[in-house]
Amino acid sequence: MSARFVVDSMLGRLARWLRALGYDTVYLRHARDVELLRIARQEGRVLLTRDTRLARTARAQGLLIQTEGLDAQLREVVAALGPSGGELLSRCLDCNTPLEARAREEVVGLVPAYTLETQSEFYGCPGCGKVFWPGSHADRILARLRPLVEDPPR
Repeated sequence: MSARFVVDSMLGRLARWLRALGYDTVYLRHARDVELLRIARQEGRVLLTRDTRLARTARAQGLLIQTEGLDAQLREVVAALGPSGGELLSRCLDCNTPLEARAREEVVGLVPAYTLETQSEFYGCPGCGKVFWPGSHADRILARLRPLVEDPPR
C-alpha cells in the first residue's frame, strides 16, 4: 500500500501534484496544526510540512520537506516514501476523490462544445463534479510526472 498524506497550508501546490501522481492526499488550506496531527494519526497518513516544529511533533508520522521548488519537493517525497503505486491523473486535483470514467453523453453541457467534439475520453469527479479529459494540459502534466514514476529518485 502506498503512502497517504495530509499536507499543511505551506504546501498546497505540492498537494495538487501529489494527487496527480496518484497519491491519496488531504489538503485543508486553513487547518490548524492540531487538526493536521489528528488526521495523520487517525487515518494513518504521513504529515508533509515545511514547519520544523510541526514535523518534530508528528515524529515518525511526519516528513519535513526541506527542498524549495515543486520538482525538488516531488523528488524528495518520492525518494523518501516511494512511488504512489496509483495511476497518474487518477484523482481529482481539487478534492482528492478518485476519478470515474464518464460517457460523452454524461458530460454534455459540462465541457466546451469543441472538447466534446474532439475528445473521446472523459473522467468525472463524484466528489466535486469536475470533469477532466486527456488534452494537451494533461500531456504536459504527464511529461513532468513520468520521470518520477519510470525512474524514481532514491
